[in-house]
Amino acid sequence: MRIFHIQSTSITETQDLQALTAAGLPAHGLVWVACARREFEVQQGQVQAMLQTLCGQQLVDLHISDLINNQLPSHYDYTSQYDVLVFRRLAAGHRATDLEHPGEPLNHEPAKGGPPILRRIDTSPVGFAVFDRVLLTVHPTDCTVRDVYAAKLLLAASVESRAAGARLPTSPADLMLRIINQMVDGFLELRRELTHQLDHWQSELLNPRTRFNNWNALLDARLSLHYLDEVCEDQRAALQDWIEAVKTWPEADTPAAHRERDLLQVRSRDVLEHIERVVHHVRRIEQSVETAVQMHFSVQGSRTNDIMRTLTVLTAIFLPLNLITGFFGMNFDALPLIHKESGIWTAMALMLVVALALVVVFWRKRYLARSGR
Repeated sequence: MRIFHIQSTSITETQDLQALTAAGLPAHGLVWVACARREFEVQQGQVQAMLQTLCGQQLVDLHISDLINNQLPSHYDYTSQYDVLVFRRLAAGHRATDLEHPGEPLNHEPAKGGPPILRRIDTSPVGFAVFDRVLLTVHPTDCTVRDVYAAKLLLAASVESRAAGARLPTSPADLMLRIINQMVDGFLELRRELTHQLDHWQSELLNPRTRFNNWNALLDARLSLHYLDEVCEDQRAALQDWIEAVKTWPEADTPAAHRERDLLQVRSRDVLEHIERVVHHVRRIEQSVETAVQMHFSVQGSRTNDIMRTLTVLTAIFLPLNLITGFFGMNFDALPLIHKESGIWTAMALMLVVALALVVVFWRKRYLARSGR
């Protein structure tokens, strides 16, 4: 568990939840409590006590179940005191939780199938409970999203970053949107490798000199892309619900608060635009894979037609030759040319002329021409 006290010019970090509960809510700034899912499940009593002390409100049982559930799709819910947003991340792979040691990962990776790049995309949900000055986040075990953003947040609090114009989060909602934006941008960084992998498969599918036999991986890729499409749709729906809920908040009573509200809405729309880019990219890749498969079978059908056409033409060329040899092979004495010494050469010349004439005819009719690719 990592606990951050974020003020306008500084950030302090601790891991002592009991000390935070005993000290109460700081006079200024906001508090970010980030814990692993299994850790939250085991210590939910202490977390509830902390929320009661700092916010005067505890999480309802249904929302606790939502934050613990590892299979829950992205969605948004709210109460009069806090908001809950569950957002399925699209990040590099994770490791499973050791139930005997909450918050600590297993030493081995769970077995998975499918393409390597898609195996690395983890869609575990991240839960956010947004209070007035407290943000509680529930992450998968050993969550890189949490650690990467925490490092980025601590860097932004340095003197050099503040001098360069870096701005720290001013509210739990602002902090939540920044973390979500970090998760969405993480997939945008993986898309180049994913596109490269699928482009390689497309080249193999359309190359007439190779035989593509990696159909199981391609099928897994299609299923994974379809699943990612559903995940992204749930993400977009959840964030749209959040944006609509922000519009219903009471009007700000000061110009500074009004500006913060406007910035929050702008950041929400920016995150939504990033999600829509991910949706568009996933669908484009999915359509590209489908198109490549259809083109593969179309090319295979065209190659089969070329082969059958060539065999048919060869059969048509040799059919008259078989007729000539069959004619002279009949068991009669009165056949022409069979008693002449030059008969064999005449017959062979006739067969050659017929064969060449048929080749010329078929070539002019483009029956022997190769299909352009």
